[in-house]
Amino acid sequence: MWLSADLGLDLAAADDVRLAEPATALTTDGDGFTVRTATGEVVSDAVVLATGAHAVVPAGWAGARTLYTAADADALRPLLTPAARLVVVGAGWIGAEVAGVAAASGVQVTVVEAAAAPLAMALGPAVGALTVPWYAERGVRLITGTPVTDVAPDAVRLADGEVLQADVVLVAVGARPSSGWLRDVLPLAADGSVLVDEAYRTVGGPAGLLAVGDLARRRSPRHGWVPGGHWDGALRGPAIAVRALLGRDPSDAPHDPAPYVFSTQLGHQLTLYGQPASERRRRAARRPRRGVRGAVVHRRDRRADRRAERRPPARRRGRPAAVRRTRAAPPGPGGRRRRRPSAPGHRPLRPRRRWCSVCRAMRDKRCTTGSG
Repeated sequence: MWLSADLGLDLAAADDVRLAEPATALTTDGDGFTVRTATGEVVSDAVVLATGAHAVVPAGWAGARTLYTAADADALRPLLTPAARLVVVGAGWIGAEVAGVAAASGVQVTVVEAAAAPLAMALGPAVGALTVPWYAERGVRLITGTPVTDVAPDAVRLADGEVLQADVVLVAVGARPSSGWLRDVLPLAADGSVLVDEAYRTVGGPAGLLAVGDLARRRSPRHGWVPGGHWDGALRGPAIAVRALLGRDPSDAPHDPAPYVFSTQLGHQLTLYGQPASERRRRAARRPRRGVRGAVVHRRDRRADRRAERRPPARRRGRPAAVRRTRAAPPGPGGRRRRRPSAPGHRPLRPRRRWCSVCRAMRDKRCTTGSG
């Protein structure tokens, strides 16, 4: 409901809106679908699944709080008072955002992460390590590389034996799609997500069944399998799904949007564009003048690597051999045209070639990155 203003939509225009009535089962007879709820059944020709996801809480962690719904936020907000002790388990997107907001309000915050760096699963340890200084800048204690063995309402026990006393414990170790009610109808991925194609039609499911949002894992020709769960996907995915549902040509709309995530992390803006994966190389870049750190994620291009190996050593190091400007000379013996260095004031046949450190792999094309 709260997204309707951002999207410019009015849910009151729908024929039938049922809130607080979760679906419990889905069946199909080949000609249509029947959705069973707690109060009855709804029959339709097509179904769009958008049941979202839920926060993960390991078994036995009684008393731990999560932050995934508006109700979770309403319950957590009054507990984060100045001087209160907050322990956050997990330094991912949610954990870092809560840590920054709580620390700015005077809360004593400790963040525990089992991986070697924050956001290691999303960005990789090398890029995630760049965010480590942000915690100290905000007065947040960060513990990495140490798993949590037990959680109580007022304490967190670490694998090395340390016990962290707390007034509030927030568990932010991920989310899983809310798809348990679909297991008898659709094949699900290992994490419970519904696999969909480029137009959000379910893979292996009946015609007329689509899935969007946190529930869906979209197949992308460029990025592989793209999980849901982010703002940008929720805004752009449904428009593509509706075109497929209505049988319209999707060529008029962006058919393969690149994943896009943004987050405010302890006073810093962090943006991820693309889909990091194990076969890609991550390289951190810094602009010294402003002290702004960013990350460039590359898809490994083995053909470019082979081209680089064939280049002279100077070009592999990014310092190409000098290219002499030449002009046409009178034909020599046999009518063959000779070339000679241009004299001052003469216009060369070719401009001096400038090499860019970003696109030098494409040796025969002009630079379009603006850096060379």
